[in-house]
Amino acid sequence: MEKAEIRNQTPIVEFILLGFGSDPELQPLLFLLFLVIYIVTVAGNILFVVLVVTNQHLHIPMYFLLGNLSCLEICYTSAILPRLLASLLTGDRTISVKGCIAQLYFFGILSNTENLLLTAMSYDRYLAICNPLRYATLMSGRVCWQLVAGSWISSFLLCTIVNVFFFQLTFCDSKEIDHFFCDFSPMIKLSCVDTQTLELLTFIISVIGTFVPILLTLTSYICIITTILRIPSSIGRQKAFSTCSSHLIVLAVLHVTVLTVYVVPTVNVPKVLHKIFSVFYTVLIPIINPVIYSLRNKEVNESLRKSILKLVA
Repeated sequence: MEKAEIRNQTPIVEFILLGFGSDPELQPLLFLLFLVIYIVTVAGNILFVVLVVTNQHLHIPMYFLLGNLSCLEICYTSAILPRLLASLLTGDRTISVKGCIAQLYFFGILSNTENLLLTAMSYDRYLAICNPLRYATLMSGRVCWQLVAGSWISSFLLCTIVNVFFFQLTFCDSKEIDHFFCDFSPMIKLSCVDTQTLELLTFIISVIGTFVPILLTLTSYICIITTILRIPSSIGRQKAFSTCSSHLIVLAVLHVTVLTVYVVPTVNVPKVLHKIFSVFYTVLIPIINPVIYSLRNKEVNESLRKSILKLVA
């Protein structure tokens, strides 16, 4: 039987994001928690960008990519948290269908761009460790701009293709989305028209935008690890590995949580656990990026120390 025949055909114009439940005692605590996370995320990433821009010795490819990643994280968290904070504060969980699709659109662009930027950073680390003599030539300023622009443009084009099809959908039956933001899977379940073409298209684009970068990153790190193991001294190996350890931590947290949410079968997984994993890659990754790259990086720490001394002097 056709999907359209088994559903109530009355179109809906707004959704209800169920979020993290309706416990009145829990809502203020969640509001304060996510408000603090949002403020720290925005402030931390702005601080990182300012450090990169104002310190001449940080004007190298790795920090250029990190600065762009921080700018992206500010946009990324701003696409989700303000709407969540408003619903927790006011109790109004409704969002228009167009608003929901728009949030999904920006979320898709930003998450895919983040993935591509992290892949570009893997390439940067590969060149720095495996081809140090050619690093300055292969990672010139022009190449860095091309990598960043390519990440944004390709993500914009891929997500726009999906969004064109998404705007043609009509939704009926239930208004409720059991999530704290508008994600693809919960929304597609509420459509009352055939979505096979859209799902196939989304799968193809996901493979291009997610799994291809993962394979490129894995290839880069296989070459990096092989090169590091060939370094004769233990101090040399430790120094080489320290330059990419922060990046590895971020990649591990991001890909494990994303694959858990979108690839691992969720039939027997509690929905609350699904939301917790979603919080990791949508809320916590943007806040831990500047922390990890700052705490584990002597150059950033030194730049921060000098900037603080200038301010208090």
